Amino acid sequence: MSLRTQLDGWQPEPTVDRDVVSAGPVAALSAVLDQLPAAREGEPLPPLWHWLHFLEWPRQQELGADGHPSAGHFLPPIPNRRRMFAGGRSRVNSPLLVGVEAERISTLDSVAVKQGSTGEMVFVTVRSELRQRGQIRVVDEVDYVYRSGEDSRRVFEPASGPPPESSHSWQLPVDTDPTLLFRFSALTANAHRIHYDSPYATQVERYPGLVVHGPLLVLLMLELVRRDEPRPVRSLDYRLRRPVFCGEPVLVHGEPAGSSAELAVSGAGGHTHATARVELA
Repeated sequence: MSLRTQLDGWQPEPTVDRDVVSAGPVAALSAVLDQLPAAREGEPLPPLWHWLHFLEWPRQQELGADGHPSAGHFLPPIPNRRRMFAGGRSRVNSPLLVGVEAERISTLDSVAVKQGSTGEMVFVTVRSELRQRGQIRVVDEVDYVYRSGEDSRRVFEPASGPPPESSHSWQLPVDTDPTLLFRFSALTANAHRIHYDSPYATQVERYPGLVVHGPLLVLLMLELVRRDEPRPVRSLDYRLRRPVFCGEPVLVHGEPAGSSAELAVSGAGGHTHATARVELA
């Protein structure tokens, strides 16, 4: 049965969640990034740091063999799901404030089945509006790609070659080690085993090593702006292009050009792992 047939009639209703944008997770991620707290009570939250909030903690028995929930509101009803974080967009009307309760209204924005080089894939976009004090402050769209079951044609090779270099004025070298991946998994309630269970990642998913989180790569690109640019981010568009595996050195780099900036994560051998474009106020 094709994935398109299995998704026929799947149209989940919007969800509404509430959470306080508390200072604790902000301080914790700041420490993981070797920084002082990025924001304190009453101060603006950096873009996309709301990923530390509105977390879901399913019961242990509700997790699948891969560590992901077996079922979920916006998880497509296909067998043996394998999920990849593909990219997204975000618009910041005004930053969320730390210490203030926020409301998140999430909807299924789009779902499409496409034929790729490794077979059928399902592209799902979830759109979320984040509000504080009745005002829409952030609109966040996240793209996921799902495949069904095993794929013997999928082959990933670890990067090889000289360490990445760049002539850009903004640069942030990052060592990807298991401790970094473990702490980020804990901060984002991400139990996907590809990020911490090496035998599972290599023997079941057939990766050459633990996989660095896509959202972490996006936040690292935004670190360039937060550390080096006083103008706030008004919008961003980001794309994940190639996995980074634990132990591979990467260089996060970019440069402003007027009211925008182009950002990237580069690895050994000249590979580009992620890209982003931000618009500045």
